[in-house]
Formats: sequence, C-alpha cells, structure tokens
Amino acid sequence: MIELYLDTADVEKVRRFSQCLPLKGVTTNPSILAKSGIGLNQLLAELSEVMGDKAKFHAQLVSLSVDDMVEEARQLHSLPYDLVVKVPATEIGLTAIKRINALGIPTLATAIYSAHQGFMAALCGADYLAPYVNRIDAMGVDGIAVVADLQLLLDKNQLSSKILAASFKNISQAMAIMKLGVGAITLPIEIAEQMFVNPSVTLAVDQFTQDWQGTFSDQLSFQS
Repeated sequence: MIELYLDTADVEKVRRFSQCLPLKGVTTNPSILAKSGIGLNQLLAELSEVMGDKAKFHAQLVSLSVDDMVEEARQLHSLPYDLVVKVPATEIGLTAIKRINALGIPTLATAIYSAHQGFMAALCGADYLAPYVNRIDAMGVDGIAVVADLQLLLDKNQLSSKILAASFKNISQAMAIMKLGVGAITLPIEIAEQMFVNPSVTLAVDQFTQDWQGTFSDQLSFQS
C-alpha cells in the first residue's frame, strides 16, 4: 500500500489530518524548518507525541562535504525515531548515500529533477527517491512523465527503492502520480485540504440532514 506523508512542520495541521487520513508520517526539509522557526529536535518530539511511535519521519541533512554528511547521518540515525535521512541527489550526495547505506542507515535521495538522476540514486542504494513533480513541470518538462519513467526503470531493474513523490500544485497532479503505482507520496498541507473541498459533497450531506430532520426531527438513526 502506498505510504502517505504530509510535507510540513505545522504540528497542529498534522494533528488535524492524522485523525482523518492514513498518514505514515511527515517529511521536512531545511526550507520548511527555516520558515517555521522550529528546530528539528523540537519538531520531531512534538510530531511523535501527535502521531505515536509508529510514525516515520524524513529529515534532511545540511552538511556540505561527504564526510560531514555521513557523520550528520549517524547523528540523525541515533535519534529515538523511525527516521529516514534525506540527502540531495548530487554527485557529493550520491557519494554520501553509498557510504550511509553501507552503515545500514535508511536514506532518501531528494531534489530529483530527472529519471536518470533518480535511477542513479537508486543504484547507489537510496531507499526512497523524491522527484519534484511540479518543479519539473515549471522547467517545461512533464513531471508526471519523469516519475513514470523512473518507476519503469525501478521495475525493470527490480530495484527496491520507493519513489516518494513531492511538489504538487493540485489534487489532479497528485492523483496522476498515485496511478503510476509509486511507493509513497508527500503532500503539502494545502493539497491535503483540497481533498475535502467539494461543494457537491456539502450539498449532498446538507440534503440528507434536511430530509431526515423534516421527517424524524432530532432522532438518531437507531431511534427511528
């Protein structure tokens, strides 16, 4: 079954949506944390309280050299959470992923903009691959097609890496990605909110309430 994540540092929104969506966990990145003003340790502690000890978190390292990336990954891995270390899929990042993978630390190759970039990350041992769907579209390339090509490469080569697709502008885009059979997807809060915004649904529910109360007043179903 596909793993569903929220891409956010908003603990209250995670609390809200964890009650109605089958969330696997939360993904973050340095930009999200910087904008929120919440440090990673504080965020993980608060998210763990909300989601429980079965939640999985994806946190990105910020070191710039291979040695420093590996050491930062060790430190992240020592935290008391089910945590995947996010590493940019650059030349330096892939070098680090190979070394981090050899230590048995789970990794996510992030900032993927092409199928070949993601494929190389998978061959280097990344457990998850994060193509930026809408950002790829913004470059004039079909982001959904890039993810489809990457999924095909994984399937043809029997690689265990899971695509964790990121960067969406609407529900239709996210649904198109999920139809490809990817292993995971992370949604920004505004896209999660769109899942429940449909005027027709509201009208239908209001009509049910009106018809019921018109005949049975304030009785509940089992009382009628």
